[in-house]
Amino acid sequence: MSDVNSPRTDQLPGLTATLVFKLGTLGTVATDRFTRALDAFELGLKPKHVAVMVVLGAGAAASQQELAARMGVAPSLVVSLADHLEQLGAVQRVRDPHDRRRQVLTLTSDGRRLLDRCEAAGRALDDELAAGLTVAQRAALDEALRLLANQAGLP
Repeated sequence: MSDVNSPRTDQLPGLTATLVFKLGTLGTVATDRFTRALDAFELGLKPKHVAVMVVLGAGAAASQQELAARMGVAPSLVVSLADHLEQLGAVQRVRDPHDRRRQVLTLTSDGRRLLDRCEAAGRALDDELAAGLTVAQRAALDEALRLLANQAGLP
Protein backbone atom coordinates (compact mmCIF):
# COMPACT_ATOMS: atom_id res chain seq x y z
CA MET A 1 0.00 0.00 0.00
CA SER A 2 1.50 3.36 -0.97
CA ASP A 3 1.06 6.65 0.81
CA VAL A 4 -0.75 9.19 -1.42
CA ASN A 5 1.45 11.93 0.05
CA SER A 6 4.64 10.12 -1.04
CA PRO A 7 4.55 9.53 -4.81
CA ARG A 8 6.93 7.00 -6.29
CA THR A 9 10.03 8.47 -7.88
CA ASP A 10 8.93 7.27 -11.33
CA GLN A 11 5.78 9.41 -10.97
CA LEU A 12 7.62 12.64 -10.15
CA PRO A 13 8.19 15.07 -13.00
CA GLY A 14 11.35 16.88 -13.98
CA LEU A 15 14.79 16.09 -12.67
CA THR A 16 13.81 12.83 -11.01
CA ALA A 17 13.00 11.41 -14.43
CA THR A 18 16.56 11.96 -15.68
CA LEU A 19 19.17 9.26 -15.96
CA VAL A 20 21.68 11.40 -14.05
CA PHE A 21 19.31 11.74 -11.08
CA LYS A 22 18.43 8.05 -11.02
CA LEU A 23 22.05 6.90 -11.34
CA GLY A 24 23.20 9.44 -8.76
CA THR A 25 20.55 8.44 -6.25
CA LEU A 26 21.09 4.72 -6.78
CA GLY A 27 24.85 5.31 -6.60
CA THR A 28 24.43 6.93 -3.20
CA VAL A 29 22.33 4.00 -1.98
CA ALA A 30 24.84 1.47 -3.34
CA THR A 31 27.81 3.35 -1.85
CA ASP A 32 26.13 3.56 1.55
CA ARG A 33 25.42 -0.18 1.52
CA PHE A 34 28.94 -1.01 0.35
CA THR A 35 30.40 1.22 3.07
CA ARG A 36 28.37 -0.64 5.69
CA ALA A 37 29.55 -3.97 4.28
CA LEU A 38 33.17 -2.78 4.52
CA ASP A 39 32.55 -1.60 8.10
CA ALA A 40 31.79 -5.23 8.98
CA PHE A 41 35.45 -6.07 8.22
CA GLU A 42 36.44 -3.75 11.09
CA LEU A 43 39.51 -2.54 9.19
CA GLY A 44 38.53 1.08 8.67
CA LEU A 45 38.06 0.58 4.94
CA LYS A 46 36.06 2.94 2.75
CA PRO A 47 35.11 2.51 -0.91
CA LYS A 48 38.05 4.71 -2.00
CA HIS A 49 40.46 2.29 -0.29
CA VAL A 50 38.91 -0.46 -2.37
CA ALA A 51 39.27 1.69 -5.50
CA VAL A 52 43.03 1.94 -4.87
CA MET A 53 43.25 -1.84 -4.51
CA VAL A 54 41.18 -2.35 -7.68
CA VAL A 55 43.51 -0.16 -9.73
CA LEU A 56 46.57 -1.92 -8.31
CA GLY A 57 44.90 -5.32 -8.64
CA ALA A 58 44.53 -4.73 -12.37
CA GLY A 59 48.23 -5.55 -12.53
CA ALA A 60 49.90 -2.21 -12.99
CA ALA A 61 52.10 -0.94 -10.22
CA ALA A 62 51.55 2.78 -9.97
CA SER A 63 52.96 5.83 -8.30
CA GLN A 64 50.74 7.76 -5.94
CA GLN A 65 50.57 10.56 -8.54
CA GLU A 66 49.45 8.13 -11.26
CA LEU A 67 46.82 6.63 -8.97
CA ALA A 68 45.47 10.07 -8.15
CA ALA A 69 45.19 10.90 -11.85
CA ARG A 70 43.47 7.58 -12.66
CA MET A 71 41.02 7.96 -9.79
CA GLY A 72 40.40 11.66 -10.36
CA VAL A 73 41.28 12.58 -6.78
CA ALA A 74 43.87 14.75 -5.06
CA PRO A 75 47.32 13.16 -4.63
CA SER A 76 47.13 13.88 -0.89
CA LEU A 77 44.04 11.65 -0.66
CA VAL A 78 45.90 8.79 -2.35
CA VAL A 79 48.76 9.23 0.12
CA SER A 80 46.32 8.96 3.02
CA LEU A 81 44.53 5.95 1.51
CA ALA A 82 47.85 4.23 0.76
CA ASP A 83 49.09 4.91 4.31
CA HIS A 84 46.09 3.08 5.72
CA LEU A 85 46.36 0.21 3.25
CA GLU A 86 50.08 -0.10 3.97
CA GLN A 87 49.35 -0.34 7.71
CA LEU A 88 46.95 -3.20 6.91
CA GLY A 89 49.64 -4.92 4.83
CA ALA A 90 47.46 -4.63 1.71
CA VAL A 91 49.89 -2.48 -0.29
CA GLN A 92 53.58 -1.83 -0.22
CA ARG A 93 55.57 1.17 -1.33
CA VAL A 94 58.77 0.51 -3.23
CA ARG A 95 61.24 3.10 -4.52
CA ASP A 96 61.35 3.16 -8.30
CA PRO A 97 64.87 1.96 -9.24
CA HIS A 98 64.85 4.35 -12.23
CA ASP A 99 63.70 7.39 -10.24
CA ARG A 100 64.51 7.29 -6.52
CA ARG A 101 62.10 10.20 -5.87
CA ARG A 102 59.16 8.10 -7.05
CA GLN A 103 57.43 5.53 -4.86
CA VAL A 104 55.54 2.75 -6.60
CA LEU A 105 52.57 1.08 -4.93
CA THR A 106 51.89 -2.61 -5.39
CA LEU A 107 49.16 -4.85 -4.06
CA THR A 108 50.46 -7.51 -1.67
CA SER A 109 49.13 -11.06 -1.39
CA ASP A 110 47.26 -9.92 1.76
CA GLY A 111 45.87 -7.06 -0.31
CA ARG A 112 44.72 -9.49 -3.00
CA ARG A 113 42.88 -11.55 -0.37
CA LEU A 114 41.31 -8.40 1.08
CA LEU A 115 40.26 -7.29 -2.40
CA ASP A 116 38.67 -10.71 -2.94
CA ARG A 117 36.67 -10.23 0.28
CA CYS A 118 35.56 -6.79 -0.93
CA GLU A 119 34.51 -8.27 -4.26
CA ALA A 120 32.45 -10.95 -2.50
CA ALA A 121 30.73 -8.25 -0.45
CA GLY A 122 30.06 -6.28 -3.63
CA ARG A 123 28.59 -9.32 -5.39
CA ALA A 124 26.29 -10.01 -2.42
CA LEU A 125 25.08 -6.41 -2.60
CA ASP A 126 24.58 -6.77 -6.36
CA ASP A 127 22.29 -9.71 -5.66
CA GLU A 128 20.34 -7.64 -3.13
CA LEU A 129 19.97 -4.63 -5.40
CA ALA A 130 19.02 -6.69 -8.44
CA ALA A 131 16.77 -9.17 -6.62
CA GLY A 132 13.65 -7.86 -8.37
CA LEU A 133 15.10 -8.20 -11.86
CA THR A 134 14.79 -11.14 -14.21
CA VAL A 135 17.96 -12.73 -15.55
CA ALA A 136 17.40 -10.93 -18.87
CA GLN A 137 16.84 -7.57 -17.15
CA ARG A 138 19.97 -7.99 -15.09
CA ALA A 139 22.01 -8.88 -18.18
CA ALA A 140 20.60 -5.83 -19.99
CA LEU A 141 21.42 -3.60 -17.00
CA ASP A 142 24.95 -4.99 -16.80
CA GLU A 143 25.47 -4.34 -20.53
CA ALA A 144 24.02 -0.81 -20.38
CA LEU A 145 26.16 0.11 -17.36
CA ARG A 146 29.25 -1.35 -19.04
CA LEU A 147 28.62 0.79 -22.13
CA LEU A 148 28.03 3.93 -20.05
CA ALA A 149 31.18 3.26 -18.03
CA ASN A 150 33.23 2.78 -21.22
CA GLN A 151 31.90 6.04 -22.65
CA ALA A 152 32.90 7.81 -19.43
CA GLY A 153 36.39 6.28 -19.56
CA LEU A 154 35.84 4.10 -16.51
CA PRO A 155 37.08 0.53 -16.07
